[in-house]
Amino acid sequence: MTTIIVRNNNVEKAIRSLKRKVQKNGLIKELRDRQYYQKPSEKKREKNKAKMKKIFLAQKKWDELNGIVIVKGKKVKKL
Repeated sequence: MTTIIVRNNNVEKAIRSLKRKVQKNGLIKELRDRQYYQKPSEKKREKNKAKMKKIFLAQKKWDELNGIVIVKGKKVKKL
């Protein structure tokens, strides 16, 4: 359970703090995921899609650091 203490009657700051803690706990994401039923196969598909995106972005970053460019669909090292 998340608790927030309001100090000096500063409710706006307390609300910002609550939003930050809730987002950090992942509660909002979980509520959005549970809003509609999702078949296990759909969950698996989305999980794999996110994993592939993460791998793609890591590979792209590695290529940029090592000076590799994609030209006509092939990776070529910069000179």
